[in-house]
Amino acid sequence: METAPSSNLLITVSVQILSILFFIPASSAADSFIYGGCSQVKYTAGSQYESNLNSLLTSLVNSATYSAYNKFTIMGSTPQDVVYGLYQCRADLAMPECATCVARAVSHLAPLCPQACGAAIQLDACFAKYDNVSFIGVEDKAVVMNKCGPSDGFDADRMARRDAMLAGLSRPGGPFRVGGSEDVQGVAQCVGDLSNGQCQDCLTEAMRRLKAECGGAVFGDMFLAKCYARYSTNGAHAYSQPNHVHSTSHSDSEKTFAIVLGLLAGVALLIIFLTFLRRISGRNGK
Repeated sequence: METAPSSNLLITVSVQILSILFFIPASSAADSFIYGGCSQVKYTAGSQYESNLNSLLTSLVNSATYSAYNKFTIMGSTPQDVVYGLYQCRADLAMPECATCVARAVSHLAPLCPQACGAAIQLDACFAKYDNVSFIGVEDKAVVMNKCGPSDGFDADRMARRDAMLAGLSRPGGPFRVGGSEDVQGVAQCVGDLSNGQCQDCLTEAMRRLKAECGGAVFGDMFLAKCYARYSTNGAHAYSQPNHVHSTSHSDSEKTFAIVLGLLAGVALLIIFLTFLRRISGRNGK
């Protein structure tokens, strides 16, 4: 029983160190905040759930250094202590940018949702969510954020091309879809835990709502709980980003990625050192 507080402290230290990534200047719009949400249920500070949550968040950041999507379940001694979580990066994002984006998203969660048993955050290029109730593999088409740009005068030709682009994205395909031509661009993506059928159903609904609610707007964003669809006309936004980017920004992202890995290595050494001190203290106490 006496080891639990120390374990909580060690894991919390790792999350607090990762939070300094929030102060690293963003190298692109990939880290732009889009929305966040918190559950009403709160956990008790110092509880087993808090320890499990900190372990989960650390796992999300670690995994994002080599994978664009992953899900985790951290088991507890009681059902109330179990925490479920996942993260996902936009599929065209290079690995260093993905790791940086997820680290930033995780750093936002504590100040955004203090002691909440469930939270979700969407940045421009990545998404993270955790909860004490399982949501993995569950389709959810609830609208969590939608935004329409100004109409800026109705251009029938441009809107016709917008509608054709959305129709193309609505056709059955993979979980990540990019389309458009010239000044009309669109992007859509499902969260990786959905089946192909669930993904198609979610994206169809997102694009239906997007077209209906944004009308002749120059850009539109429709984020459902498990998928999103976005479009841009007349250069209002740019979504399609190739994996190879300008050498300067790529160099910057690699530097930030190196900082992420360096911090993770530092956290591991700090945990080992603190554990060593705790063991020595325990022996002296005997």
